Amino acid sequence: MNATYRGWTYFLILMLLFLMGCQSAVTPQGITVPVQRILSGQSLEIAGSLEASNRIRLIGIDAPDFKQEPWGEQAKQRLQELINNQPVLLETDVETKYCFNNRCNQLAYVWVNNKLLNEELAKEGLVLASRREPNTKYQKRIEHAQEYARIMGNGIWNPEKPMRETPAEFRK
Repeated sequence: MNATYRGWTYFLILMLLFLMGCQSAVTPQGITVPVQRILSGQSLEIAGSLEASNRIRLIGIDAPDFKQEPWGEQAKQRLQELINNQPVLLETDVETKYCFNNRCNQLAYVWVNNKLLNEELAKEGLVLASRREPNTKYQKRIEHAQEYARIMGNGIWNPEKPMRETPAEFRK
């Protein structure tokens, strides 16, 4: 790698870290619930019930399918590690429900110890940022986290073994 390229890489990383550091502190608002089990890198099941469903889909991300080896399983395992049998705080956005194939899930940003897990999974390169209007409360944070993962070559962005298809492309 030549010195000019390396210099630009370091500059971009520093700028991204600066931008992420400029984000104001957020006090999440929502309800705290125990987690029954992790279903995938973007969904979990809570012990109680929110409205008619106890399945929660994380807002703003799209996790690889389990058949997209090894990324789907890695995303699920990392979400499990981040939660680590702790209760989670669920924060909603404009829409509170997502229905697909006759199944509805509650939509939420998931927090553990003041850490936004939707963002953390993107930062580690385990999921893709996925804008779904009108639920965009933390979308910029999630997109910046994804850009950090891309620049750093984390997870699905690893240049030696990148994910070739987005989860949406894979499902088609």
